[in-house]
Amino acid sequence: MTPRVVVADDQVLVRTGFRMILSADGIDVVAEAADGEQAVAAVRRTRPDVVLMDIRMPELDGLEATRRILTGRPDEPRVIMLTTFDLDHYVYAALAAGASGFLLKDVTPEHLVSAVRLVRTGDALLAPTITRRLVERFAHRDDAGASAVHRDLAALTPRELEVLGMLARGLSNAELAGRLHLSEATVKTHIARILAKLGLRDRVQAVIAAYETGLVTPGGS
Repeated sequence: MTPRVVVADDQVLVRTGFRMILSADGIDVVAEAADGEQAVAAVRRTRPDVVLMDIRMPELDGLEATRRILTGRPDEPRVIMLTTFDLDHYVYAALAAGASGFLLKDVTPEHLVSAVRLVRTGDALLAPTITRRLVERFAHRDDAGASAVHRDLAALTPRELEVLGMLARGLSNAELAGRLHLSEATVKTHIARILAKLGLRDRVQAVIAAYETGLVTPGGS
């Protein structure tokens, strides 16, 4: 099915440009929003598949808008953050809140289209190594249990803990399979079970959970 998209950015030229690029590829832009409040209202009104969300907007920023949109309903959209800088604390906080990745605002038309279609299928947008770099910079051990992604890892088997640790260190499915002498299909099954047991949306949140629960530490081997 063709993805239905909401574009939220306070710059009209950005919204117009993204609409033109997506529409040219057959992707339906169902609404635009100039601030976070409008974005939340547009999502509730149109029920899109994907939201392109600027991280910094007036009235209500993209981070808080993302938190209001991603409340745990089964039909909620995937959110892609739009930012100027890749190593951004707000981007990290949005990923922890459930966003499926981020794009720099100077993204190419081809990458924009492929990103929207990718997250529509349920995959995370960030490459594992980029996720690790971002998380290592901003993650902290959440001893108080206040983090949205803090989870009890006791539900995982020893093999699942091993897979999660390697995933958090930036290994791809193929690299995991080679390291553990498993098929890629088996690795995917392990990852799916990890996400299900911990109540996580995608690999991005799994990486964050591994760091914030202390399974993996920044700079650790």
